[in-house]
Amino acid sequence: MPATPHIEKHFTASETVRDVVIGMADGLTVPFALAAGLSAAVASTDVIVTAGLAEVVAGAIAMGLGGYLAARTDAEHYAAEEQREYDEVDQLRSREIAEVATIFRDYGLEGETLTSVVNAVAADRRRWVDFMMRFELGLERPDPKRAPISAVTIGGSYVVGGLIPLIPYMLVHDIATALPISVVSTGFALLVFGAIKGQFTGVSKIKSSLQTLLVGGLAAGAAFWLAHLFG
Repeated sequence: MPATPHIEKHFTASETVRDVVIGMADGLTVPFALAAGLSAAVASTDVIVTAGLAEVVAGAIAMGLGGYLAARTDAEHYAAEEQREYDEVDQLRSREIAEVATIFRDYGLEGETLTSVVNAVAADRRRWVDFMMRFELGLERPDPKRAPISAVTIGGSYVVGGLIPLIPYMLVHDIATALPISVVSTGFALLVFGAIKGQFTGVSKIKSSLQTLLVGGLAAGAAFWLAHLFG
């Protein structure tokens, strides 16, 4: 009887999803809170749309730059630690070999097996450093293209999320009507966004949707309250 092939399904785009979550979550909540707060202070939807679009553009640029700098910092940190490991492998070889042995010993290796594995790792300088970066420092080599991709992903997600609560004010010129439509559309978008996030990350769609709605709702509610308080 033929064995059923084992197919492993692992999610490998966690960084991209993280960037989308960061951009979309802020894009949905901050412009919505701004529009809702202005709804109590102005009489024209044009003012709300203008202010909202200005915030979306500024927020997207700021969030994108933040993502870019964060990714660049990760890359620079990895490069600095990698160089330090190369120096230690060259200058403190005995100590580094002992550290490799300690790592494998924690996995249950002893005796000749341990010695053989340690010697195999230490036989290649680059492989040795890669091993230490991953298992001693817990660092993975960052993608050199990560910084611009992260900036575009976060900034683009912010724009998409930010337009959702503003569209009702673009289509309906009565603030009293546009506000509840914006609330409903933003809440629905948070639910859908949470479900999609759950699909990609392997988390329950219902749980992810409710969590996203709760977090986004709390953030928007707090911002809305502050807008009214200082307005």
